[in-house]
Amino acid sequence: MSRNELKNQQSERYAFQIRIVAAALLVLVLFGLLATRFSWLQVMQHDKYQTLAEQNRISLVPIAPPRGIIYDRNGVVLAHNFSAYTLEITPSRVGVLEDCIDRLNKIIEITPKDRRRFKKLMEDTKDFESLPIKTRLTDEEVAKFAANSYQFPGVEVKARLFRQYPQGEVASHLIGYIGRINEKDLDDLDDKGELANYRGTDHIGKVGIEESYEQYLHGTTGFEEVEIDAGGRAIRTLRRTPPQPGKNLILSVDIKLQQIAENAFGDRKGALVAIDPKNGGVLAFVSKPGFDPNLFVDGIDPQSWNDLNTSPDKPLNNRALRGTYPPGSTFKPFMALGALEGNFRSPNQAIADTGVFNFGGHTFHDDKVGGHGMVDMYRSIVVSCDVYYYSLANVMGIDAISRFMGSMDFGKPTGVDINGEQPGVLPSQEWKKKRFRNPAQQKWFAGETISIGIGQGYNAYTPLQMAHATATLANDGREYRPHMVAYLVDGKTGARTVVEPTPEKIMNWKQSNVDIVKRAMAGVIKEGTGAKAFAGAAYTAAGKTGTAQVYSLKGAKYSESGTKAHLRDHAWFIAYAPAEDPKIALAVLVENGGWGAAAAAPIARQVLDYYLTGKQPNQPASEVESSDSD
Repeated sequence: MSRNELKNQQSERYAFQIRIVAAALLVLVLFGLLATRFSWLQVMQHDKYQTLAEQNRISLVPIAPPRGIIYDRNGVVLAHNFSAYTLEITPSRVGVLEDCIDRLNKIIEITPKDRRRFKKLMEDTKDFESLPIKTRLTDEEVAKFAANSYQFPGVEVKARLFRQYPQGEVASHLIGYIGRINEKDLDDLDDKGELANYRGTDHIGKVGIEESYEQYLHGTTGFEEVEIDAGGRAIRTLRRTPPQPGKNLILSVDIKLQQIAENAFGDRKGALVAIDPKNGGVLAFVSKPGFDPNLFVDGIDPQSWNDLNTSPDKPLNNRALRGTYPPGSTFKPFMALGALEGNFRSPNQAIADTGVFNFGGHTFHDDKVGGHGMVDMYRSIVVSCDVYYYSLANVMGIDAISRFMGSMDFGKPTGVDINGEQPGVLPSQEWKKKRFRNPAQQKWFAGETISIGIGQGYNAYTPLQMAHATATLANDGREYRPHMVAYLVDGKTGARTVVEPTPEKIMNWKQSNVDIVKRAMAGVIKEGTGAKAFAGAAYTAAGKTGTAQVYSLKGAKYSESGTKAHLRDHAWFIAYAPAEDPKIALAVLVENGGWGAAAAAPIARQVLDYYLTGKQPNQPASEVESSDSD
């Protein structure tokens, strides 16, 4: 072997050794890195990954709390829960949805109404959520599905609590209803920091008491820690935190009185609010027509929803809370009190009513052709003299009228404990400037004040506001906030929390002025426009009839028979009784009912008869003859 060949072999051997050493170092470095990573994961991150492993092994299952029960003042159940089975589909876990529903229909009947409701729920809800296709399954239906459940991945039977309203349409606008939680509800709950408490809950209060007392009715969600295997199947329950049931509510409402009030309307549209003037408790809260809240519990089907929304009678419109109407002559007692308090007119000061009042080249007419002759304050209320109040409004001026009526909360929400109350309209110079953009329309004209005096013009108030003002007057100026709920009751201990009837304010009225107005309102029942409706009553009452124009007559004579039904006057009646010690105050509105004395006063009579004497009518209130003067 030559010298060069030997040198090459040594060189190659040396290079090979270098490579071996480099590879060994690389392997050592890699194993070092791997050991370091293992140490990091096993030692430094031990607690973290142990927690994650536990979370994979343990599932936290929310337990929805039982919703609180709603009772009337006498313990009659108005809303409660019952347990039933429901067949539910998770759309994201099934193949062809329609095919799945068709196959289910061969085992359990799926009606067209079930399909329509399910489709609407899918439009309102994320598709990966479990949605009911059939509710309130019978035991036989549960057994049939259980035997075939292997054919339907993504479909399961669940036991749930269902809300039920045993009174049906009665007091529907007062009680409200629950419905499935939608995206807006989730956003609202998230904003309030309450989203976690609704895990496992599908429903939430939508309107009425169910909505406004949601925080009390819902309760607190419980949880189960469940150990699961690798396949996600539950093995055992490790720990359970039971849910806390929602508070029960006892209302101030008398549901029997509510039924009588609703029946008194018959097929007529309108509203009635009755209040206990001693504490502000709402005794009856009627909006006619109503609706069946049970339709909404499982998710209302599109056909029923369309029927409610397109009905010309607008059954979903809460007329007592949100309907605003000119008060007509029911405004006159408050105008009279404002005049006395402001020293604009004395009770004995009389005016000559010839049947017309001329102002600024315009003639304002009284309901009675030829007028009522000489009229003082007492007679102005008893016979409902328009000319007296045209004159009075002109003397007082819009600012004085607005100040006094504003002190009684006209044009403001009463603060009643259900949401959605409309404030109404108390006109004033300032209001008109804000109401109209056109500067030419912003100026208040003296002639506009004249019609304000008889409850027309821009005046617009809710039946609730009228009942509230009547209760304040009946209670000699002690004003209580109207409220529906009398007690909150702990579902476990039965402990009651009283909704305190603390007066919001006490009016600084002279009792002598109040007595003058109250005596005149009693005269309305004894000898005035309300006398026919209250003939033979076994108690004393005080009230005021009213008729409010729906559109301007422009000086023409009103004819009910010659006017389309939706343009006929609204009928009003306010009252309290017994006159000497008021226990109930109310306001009645009959939409397009005509004269208040004829249409609204007989409804009030049936309500007061039952509340004060226990007399139960056997038919809706019939109209009485009217003097055509409200």
